[in-house]
Amino acid sequence: MLISNRSKTAFITGAAKRVGKTIALHLAAQGWNVGIHYNSSATEAQLLREELKSSFPLQQFEIFKANLNNANEVENLIPQVVQVMQNIDLLINNASLFDRGNLLQTDTNFLDRQMNVNFRAPFMLIRDFAHRVKKGLIVNFVDTRIVNNKSNFAAYSLSKKALWELTKMAALELGPAIRVNAIAPGLTLAPEGKGDDYLWKLADNIAMKRPGGLHPILKSLDYILDNEYLTGQLLFCDGGENLGLTN
Repeated sequence: MLISNRSKTAFITGAAKRVGKTIALHLAAQGWNVGIHYNSSATEAQLLREELKSSFPLQQFEIFKANLNNANEVENLIPQVVQVMQNIDLLINNASLFDRGNLLQTDTNFLDRQMNVNFRAPFMLIRDFAHRVKKGLIVNFVDTRIVNNKSNFAAYSLSKKALWELTKMAALELGPAIRVNAIAPGLTLAPEGKGDDYLWKLADNIAMKRPGGLHPILKSLDYILDNEYLTGQLLFCDGGENLGLTN
């Protein structure tokens, strides 16, 4: 099922900043209408919408607020987007919480927040997309950490492991009308408050010896969009980090 970019609509969670914003700009440049989800980044979402409308005046760009930790707000998202934008052809589950904490440091509330935003919300959005839209493409953002058992980000890593398993399960159940795939970034952007030197230091221990930046993610997304026979697959955009550390 090849998705043409003509008059198609993408809905991206966490689209106001960082990776989500870059994806929104990338798809808009290819002719997509874009639904921009945000939770606390209202100013950034509005500025992105204005930028997109100015650059691509013939396309539709709308913003949607929802706290992905709140099940009721998540359940309302897909119906809202369909009502405002008439359809969704591409759902990108990009938003996530990335908080440090090993198993012994993880209290119940912390675990719930990580699992709710990183796993439960995508689960609900995939389910509702299948019910309301019935055909199209879903891309889930996981993490290269899913291949190891390091516990320094225990709840986060477990939530992304669960999302990858969901990707495969959904691809099997929802095909052929809906394709479901995943992208696993590695050293893409430095955490807020840290500079590029932080990523370069970490990159010294991976095969490619450098951070990847955003371009590999966009190339991987394009590959998924263009490959009509690809479903239930994971593309690692991590410079070989999933293979193990070299030092």
